[in-house]
Amino acid sequence: MPRRNPARERPQRRKPTHHHLEPADAFRCVGCRLDVPMIAPGTAHRNHCPHCLTSLHVDHRIPGDRRAGCRGRMAALSVTVRPDGEWLIIHHCQSCGELSANRIAGDDNALALLRIAMRPLSDSRLPVNALLAL
Repeated sequence: MPRRNPARERPQRRKPTHHHLEPADAFRCVGCRLDVPMIAPGTAHRNHCPHCLTSLHVDHRIPGDRRAGCRGRMAALSVTVRPDGEWLIIHHCQSCGELSANRIAGDDNALALLRIAMRPLSDSRLPVNALLAL
């Protein structure tokens, strides 16, 4: 076998670095494994899956700060409505137990939102007449 001529070696090509690019434009849901785009209609910070409404505990105090150290799975517990009519999803962290309120996005699954909103009416321990009178 002939020897290689070290004088004729080609220079090694550099791999492109992507440190200057934006963060990923999608994430994988920990609940349903759906690839979710980061861009969400109606909100500046996507923080939950529009299909199953599951989230990760990534924000600490300010939406979008991504400073929480927990990184636990957050289940959609219930919904609440602001005085101006905007809906919020109440998430419960399965790891640390913290509760957080997150704005719904325009592409959230309407059936999943209604299913969560109707949970108190399906609970046999609560008096339905009292809830309907509110």
